[in-house]
Amino acid sequence: MKARTMRRVYLREAAVMLALARLAVRFAPPARIFAWADRPPRRVRRFAVDEVSWISWAIENHGAKSWMNALCLPRALAAHAMLRRRGIASRLCLGVARAGGKLSAHAWVEVGDDRIVGATENDAFTRLAEFGAARSSC
Repeated sequence: MKARTMRRVYLREAAVMLALARLAVRFAPPARIFAWADRPPRRVRRFAVDEVSWISWAIENHGAKSWMNALCLPRALAAHAMLRRRGIASRLCLGVARAGGKLSAHAWVEVGDDRIVGATENDAFTRLAEFGAARSSC
């Protein structure tokens, strides 16, 4: 497939997944969302490095649009769903940090040791929970 076609395919899927993730965050109970996120992929593919970078790019590109207004949790859920659909094991991580006396939360996605979605601002966050394949101790 050509790069132009792949961009379109991933951007379309990212738009649909982000919309579904925003609806899930708004209307579904958190226990159901995180139970879904904790399930492993049906099949596991280990060598899909190109797909991980395409998914990360598509989610960050669409999530930053002003009309989408996707915060970190819908972005992380959408990326986790796209990765799991392709058989790529990933972890959805939730963390908190205290900044200026206020508590803030953040969600990000990890594949192996790499943070692919929500990676820019999560160094200050303490990991509270993780969902998905290949868990490590919190």
